[in-house]
Amino acid sequence: MQRKNIDKFHRLGYYCPKEPLKNWEDCNVKQEWNHTRTYRERMLADPYRPTYHFAIPDDNGVPGDSNGAFFADGIYHLMYLYRNTDKNAFHWGHMSSLDLLHWRQHPDALTGFRGDEGCFSGGAFVDEDGRAYLTFWKFAAKDGSDNSGIAMVCADPPYEVWERMEPIAVNASEWGILDLVWNGEIRHVGNADPSNIWKKDGYYYMQLGNLCVLNQYGREVDSPDLYKGGWTELYRSADLKNWEYRGRFYPNTYTGENDWPDATEDDMCPSFLPLYDKMAGGEFTGNYLQLFIAHNKGCQYLVGPLDGEYFKPQHHGRMSWRDSAYFAPEALVDEQNRHIIWTWLRDDLPNAFDRFGWSGVFSFPRCVWWENGTLRMAPAEELERLQYHPKTLSDVVRGVLPVKGDTFRAKLTFDGSGKQGLRLREDEESGEYTEIYYDPSQKKLVFDATQSGSEGWKIREEAPFALLDGEDLELDIFVDKSVVEVYANTRQAICRRVYPTCPGKAQKVTLVGDGLKELSAWDMFPANMY
Repeated sequence: MQRKNIDKFHRLGYYCPKEPLKNWEDCNVKQEWNHTRTYRERMLADPYRPTYHFAIPDDNGVPGDSNGAFFADGIYHLMYLYRNTDKNAFHWGHMSSLDLLHWRQHPDALTGFRGDEGCFSGGAFVDEDGRAYLTFWKFAAKDGSDNSGIAMVCADPPYEVWERMEPIAVNASEWGILDLVWNGEIRHVGNADPSNIWKKDGYYYMQLGNLCVLNQYGREVDSPDLYKGGWTELYRSADLKNWEYRGRFYPNTYTGENDWPDATEDDMCPSFLPLYDKMAGGEFTGNYLQLFIAHNKGCQYLVGPLDGEYFKPQHHGRMSWRDSAYFAPEALVDEQNRHIIWTWLRDDLPNAFDRFGWSGVFSFPRCVWWENGTLRMAPAEELERLQYHPKTLSDVVRGVLPVKGDTFRAKLTFDGSGKQGLRLREDEESGEYTEIYYDPSQKKLVFDATQSGSEGWKIREEAPFALLDGEDLELDIFVDKSVVEVYANTRQAICRRVYPTCPGKAQKVTLVGDGLKELSAWDMFPANMY
C-alpha cells in the first residue's frame, strides 16, 4: 500500500499498518506465530476459562471493569479495563459485535498519554451526528498539566482511532477529589468514574463518583453527614468541552433502612439510562435506571424519574448480596430499546494472572426492563443461538440431567411447593458441588458455593425472591466453566464464579427437590475463539 493511501486511511479513522512488511523476517513473524499458537492452545486447555462469556482476550484483566458500551449502526461496542503489563499502564481494550456473542478486537481505545499511567473507568455516548465520546478517570499528567481528573476522547465511525480532547473536562485538586466553592462554602466534590453522557434540553450531562471523598471525609463516626454514604456529582456542558458543576445528582439520604445503601457504601461506576416496559420493543416508562457499585457490597441500582436536571430515586435493589463478586456495571440501549448490562465478575483466585496467564470475565449480557413496579431481568435472547443437543424431561434419569456438567443451559419449571433447584458440578469422590435453589420458607433465591471447590469465594449468597400465589417456579440456569448464572421468573438473578478442584472430571447435574413439571436443557457451543 502506498504511503499516501495509508495516510488517507488514517485520516478517515481506519486502522492499517503504518508501513507494509517487506518480508516476514522483518518483525519475526514466524516467532510471533509460535507464541500466538502456544498462548491460544494454553487458553483453550484452561478448564476455568469461559467459552461463551466474554473473557478479556489477553494480558491482565485486574481490574477488569466493563466500560464504554455503546450501540451504533447496528454494532455493539464494549470496552474493558485492563493492565497492559508491557506499558505498565491501564488501558481500555475495545471490542465490537453484531450478535453479542462473537467479538472482534480493535486497537485499544485508551492508553497511557504523554507518559501517564493510563486511565480507570468511565462511560460512552453517541451524539446525533454519529460521533462517539468516551469519558474516563485519568491518572495525573507527568508534565503537571493536570492533577488527574475526568478526560474525554472522541471518534467518528468506524470508531478505530480515538482523539484526546484537551484540556481535560474536569481537573482535580487531588486524586479523585475536586475542592470548589458551592453556595458560598468549600465543597469536596467527587472526581472519579464518570458515567455515560446523556443529552436533555440542549445540554450534555454526566455524573462523577464519590469514593475518594467518602474515604477521606466521610468514614469516621463524627464525619459530617454531608460526606457519608453514596451520591454522585452532576456536571453540565453546552459543547462537550466546557463543563460546569451543578451540584449533587441525588443526595446521600440513605439510612440503610429496607436494605437501601448505608453510610459505608460509596457510589462508583455509575450508568444512567432510560427504562422501557418490555424486554425488547418497549415504550419509555418515565423511569431511569441508575446502576452503580459500592466497593464493599457490589452492584446495585436505583430507579426513578428525572426532575429537571436531577434524579429522584424511588426504588432500590441489589445485584450482589454477600460480597462484591458482581461488580462494575456497564450498559447501553440498542435499536430495539433493549437496556443491556454487563458486569465484571471479579476474579476471586489469588494471583490469577500470574498462575494462569489470563484474568477478567464479564457476565452474559443481561436485559432489564421495568414492569409492574419491578425491575425484570433475563439473559439476552442471543444466548439461544449457542444451544444444541436439546434434552427434555423424559431424558432425566433418577434425578440426573443428561448435560455436560461444565457447559450447559437448563430451563426448569417446578410447582414451587418446596426447596427446588439444581445441584451443579457434583463430584462424588471429593464431595464438591454448587447448589442453586429457591427456598420458599425464607423467600429467597439461594446460590450455595460453600462446597464448590478448594478455591474461590466460598459464599452462600441469598437474594430476596418470592413466588406469587399459584405461580410456578421458573429457573433459567447456565454454566460456562467457572461462571454460573441463575435467573428466577425474570424477577431475580445471581451470578458468581466457582472453581471445582478437579474441573476436568465428569461432573453430575442433579435435581434438588421434587415437583419438576417441565425441562428444556442444552449443551452450549463456544462463542469465544479461545
